[in-house]
Amino acid sequence: MRFVRPTIVFVGILALWQALVSGLAIAPFILPGPLAVIDVAVERADILAGHALVTLSEILLGLLFGTLLGTISALIMAYFRSARAWVLPVLVVSQAVPVFALAPVLVLWFGYGITPKVLMATLIIFFPVTAAFYDGLRRTEPGWVDLARTMGASKASILRQIRIPAALPAFASGLRVAAAVAPIGAVVGEWVGSSAGLGYYMLLMNGRVQTDAMFAALLVLALLAVTIYFLIDAGLRRLVSWQADMDPASHN
Repeated sequence: MRFVRPTIVFVGILALWQALVSGLAIAPFILPGPLAVIDVAVERADILAGHALVTLSEILLGLLFGTLLGTISALIMAYFRSARAWVLPVLVVSQAVPVFALAPVLVLWFGYGITPKVLMATLIIFFPVTAAFYDGLRRTEPGWVDLARTMGASKASILRQIRIPAALPAFASGLRVAAAVAPIGAVVGEWVGSSAGLGYYMLLMNGRVQTDAMFAALLVLALLAVTIYFLIDAGLRRLVSWQADMDPASHN
C-alpha cells in the first residue's frame, strides 16, 4: 500500500489536471494537458533521458557530499565541545545567505559545468543533515551515557556505540529532508548557467514557447525526485529497522 496510495494520488492529480484544461478550454501554450505532455515526453524520450542523466548526477553527487559534510560537522560538534563555537556560526551563515543568491557567484567562479550545481545541492543538503544528526547526538538518553561512563567506557566508545546508534533515527529524518530538497540546488544552478540538464531544457523550451516540452521536462524531474526520495527512504527504513513505526496508517 505504500506505493499504491501515491500512485492513486498521482493519477488523480493527472485526471484533475486534464479535466481542468478541457473544462476551461485553457490554451495549450499556457497550460497543456497531461496527455499532450506525456506524448511529448515519449516523443523526446532520448533527449529528456540525456538531460535527466546530467541532473541525476548533480543530485546524487550533491547528496553524497552534503551528507558527508553534514555528518562530519555533527560528529565534530558532538565530540569536541570547544568546536561548537566555531562550527555553529558556519551553519548559521550558510543558511543566512540564500543559496539561490550564491548561484550566480558559483557559476562565475566554477563555470558552466557540473561543479557549481553540485555545490548548490551540497549547500542545501548540508544544513538539514547536520542539524538533525547533531540534535540526535545531543539528545541521547543520559542514563545510557552515565552507565557507560560508570563502566569505564571512553568518550570515543560512547560516541561510537551509544550516541551514534541512538541518533540514527534523527539522522534518517534529516536525510529524508535532504533527499526532498536536493533537486532544488541542481535545477537552480542549471537555470543560472548551464548547457545541459532538465533545468536548462525547461528554460530552453520556455524561450521557444514549447510549453508542452517544458512540462514534459518538469514531469521527468518530478518522477526523478520522487524515485530518489523513495529509494533513500527504503534504505533508511532498513538502517533503522529496529525503530518502531509510530504512524498508525502504516498498520492499516
